Amino acid sequence: MTEQIADAGRGISLAYERIGDTGAEPLVLVAGLGQQLHSWPDAFCAKLAERGYEVIRFDNRDAGRSTHPRFRPPSLLGMLAGRFPAQQYDLTDMAADTIGLFDALDLETAHIAGVSMGGMISQTTAALYPHRIRTLTSIMSTTGSRVLGRPALSTLRMMGAKPPKSREEAVESAVRMFRHIGSHGFPFDEAFVRELAGTGWDRDPTSGGVGRQLAAIMKSGNRTPLLRRITAPTLVIHGDRDRMVHPTGGAATARAIRGARLETVRGMGHDLPEGAWPTVLDLIDQHARSSDVPAS
Repeated sequence: MTEQIADAGRGISLAYERIGDTGAEPLVLVAGLGQQLHSWPDAFCAKLAERGYEVIRFDNRDAGRSTHPRFRPPSLLGMLAGRFPAQQYDLTDMAADTIGLFDALDLETAHIAGVSMGGMISQTTAALYPHRIRTLTSIMSTTGSRVLGRPALSTLRMMGAKPPKSREEAVESAVRMFRHIGSHGFPFDEAFVRELAGTGWDRDPTSGGVGRQLAAIMKSGNRTPLLRRITAPTLVIHGDRDRMVHPTGGAATARAIRGARLETVRGMGHDLPEGAWPTVLDLIDQHARSSDVPAS
C-alpha cells in the first residue's frame, strides 16, 4: 500500500491507495464525514483484495491529504436556513471528484461502496455517471430527507461539541463518539479507535473540513428524485443499532433505488466492527459478483 496523489480535475487533488493485484476487479471505497482513507481498515481492505479485487481507497476533498478549500464553513444555523458561501461545494462536486479519480487511474468502470457520507457520494456518482458504475453498495447512509435517517438527539448533542485542538483531544473525542454511535452488538475496539483518530490527526490536523463536508450534505438536500435515476445493481447495508443515521435512512435509500436490496446487520451501529466483517465482506463480494460483465 503506497499512498499517491491523483489530479481529479477542477483544482482538486485526491490522496489514494491501491490494495491488491493490478488488473483485478476494481472496487472503489468512499469514506464518510470527516473520515480519511484509513477509516476503511487495512485488514478489511486486504480481505477484499484476497477475494479478487483491486481496492482503491481515498481521501475525499477536505479530508486527509486531499485538497482543502480555505473558505470558512457556514454555521449550523446558516446551513439549516439554506445560506451557504458562494464557494460551497455539494455532493455532486464530490461525485465529480470520484469520477476524476476514476479517470486519473484509467478506470473505465468500477464497483463502488461508500459508508455514511461516502454512501451519499457513491449514490450520487451512480446517479450522475451510470455508465461508470458496475455495482453500488451504500452502507449506513440515507437519502437526504430531513424526516428519515435522522441522528438520535443524544448524537446531535455530541456533534455540537467544540472541535479538538490537539492530538490528545482528537483521540479522546473519537473514543467518546464511537462508544456512543458504534456497534453495541459487538465488542468495542478502543485501541483501534485511538489508532484511527491519532493517524487522522497526524495526516490532517486542520479545522473546517468537517464543517464544509457537512455543508455539502445539507446543500444537496433531499436526493430521493436523483436516486431514482440509478441503474446500477444496488445493495443497501444498514445496522439496526445506528444512532448517527437511523435505520429508516437505509430503508428509504432502498425504496428510492429501483431494484435495490436492503440487508440489515444485527447489532451494527455507525461503524464497521471486526465482528461484523464476515457478514459485510460476504455481502459486498456477492453483490459485486452479481454483475455479469467484468469491470474494466
